[in-house]
Amino acid sequence: MDEIGVGGTEQRGLGQVERVINTFVAPSAAFQDILRSTAWWLPFVLLSLSALGVAFTIQGHVGWQQVVQTQIQMNPSQQSQMALLTPAQQAAQIHGMVLGYQITAYASPLLVLAISALAALLFWASFNFGLGARTTYGQIFCLWMYCSLPHLLVDLVTVVRLCFGGNAESFDLKVPAGTSLGYYFPDASPWLRTLLNSLDLAAIWALVLLVIGGAIVAKVKKSQAAAVVVGWWLLIVLVSVAATAAFS
Repeated sequence: MDEIGVGGTEQRGLGQVERVINTFVAPSAAFQDILRSTAWWLPFVLLSLSALGVAFTIQGHVGWQQVVQTQIQMNPSQQSQMALLTPAQQAAQIHGMVLGYQITAYASPLLVLAISALAALLFWASFNFGLGARTTYGQIFCLWMYCSLPHLLVDLVTVVRLCFGGNAESFDLKVPAGTSLGYYFPDASPWLRTLLNSLDLAAIWALVLLVIGGAIVAKVKKSQAAAVVVGWWLLIVLVSVAATAAFS
C-alpha cells in the first residue's frame, strides 16, 4: 500500500495565493505553474480592489474637482483653450471632465480587463506569429494579470500618501506616487514629463516579469521574450511622448 501511495503521488500545483506570492519572490515558479492552470481571478480581484481603493481615497482626500484643476494647470494647451471660454462654458467643461474622471476611476475593474485583453492579444500574436511559439491566448492573458501585480505598490503608496499628509492641491493623477522619475520633475515640459513617467519602478518591474514569464510560457529564449516585451514598451513610450508633444 505504501509503495503504491508513493508511486502514485503527483506534484501538487500552486494555489492562486501561492502563485501571487511567488510572483514577487519566485516568479519562475509562478509562471511555470501557468502551463498547468490559467486561473487569473485572484490578481484581477486584487488589482480591481486596489484601483477602487485609490478612487475612493482621491474622492475623500482630494476631490475630483481638484484633480481636474491640477491637470488643466499642468497642460499649457488646455489652459489656452479654457481661457477662450466664457465662465459658464468653463464650468460646463470642468463638470464634464470631472464626470469623465469619476466614470473612468470607478469603472477601473472593466478597464483592467480591457487593457489586459488587448495587451495579451498583442503579446500572443507577437510570440506565436513573430517567434513561432505555440502558446495559448489564455496563458498570455493569465501571465499579464500576474505581471501587473507590481502596480499594487503604486496604489498602496498613493493611498498612504493621501491619507497621511499628502497635499491635495499638488496631487497629480498621472503621477500619483514617487515611483517614477516624472514625480520629481513637476515643472518639466509635458513631453519630457511623459518620458520620465514611463521610467516607473512598478512598470519596469512588470516588464522584467513579462520577460521571465514570456520565456517560460511561450517556451522561447529570454532574449527573444525581451525583444517582444521591450519592443512594445518602447513603441508605446515613443507614441505617448510624440502625442504629448503634439497636443500640449
